[in-house]
Amino acid sequence: MSANSAEPTAEVSVVLVKAGRTKIRYGATLLHDDGTRLAVRAPWAGDGVRDFGFVRFEAGDVFTEYYWRDRWYAVKEVRTAAGALKGWYCDITRPAVLTGTELVVEDLDLDLWRSADGTDVRRLDEDEFAESGLADRDPRAAGAAVAALDELERLTRGDGFTGLLA
Repeated sequence: MSANSAEPTAEVSVVLVKAGRTKIRYGATLLHDDGTRLAVRAPWAGDGVRDFGFVRFEAGDVFTEYYWRDRWYAVKEVRTAAGALKGWYCDITRPAVLTGTELVVEDLDLDLWRSADGTDVRRLDEDEFAESGLADRDPRAAGAAVAALDELERLTRGDGFTGLLA
């Protein structure tokens, strides 16, 4: 099995890496893997409530997360425990790697939020990205990250976003 293929399984461990260290690791149910795009579902794995001001992630929230092996982002659909859509939190990442039951994703600091009704689309953490030094350490990756953020913003403001997740 190659590092980028999935054995038929129902459970995976999502590992989010940032600046060379594991930021968070959590269990998720594998919903789909077509060899390019993976989809998993997991409950909110953070500690307590994360209040961004424009959205709150809290116990009971359910994330359906989409990862690509050939794209520099991940899209996370966020719903309440009752199923109401809050919106989509998008991480700019290196392409995902699935090895066995471990899905590893490297966070590159840039993020994007799209509200459930599509009226609030906002770029996040551009200051963190600039301070990360990625542009100096790995200019190719930094360029790919910025291009991915631009692409996601274009998609979230247009008709292509829902097709991305279908």
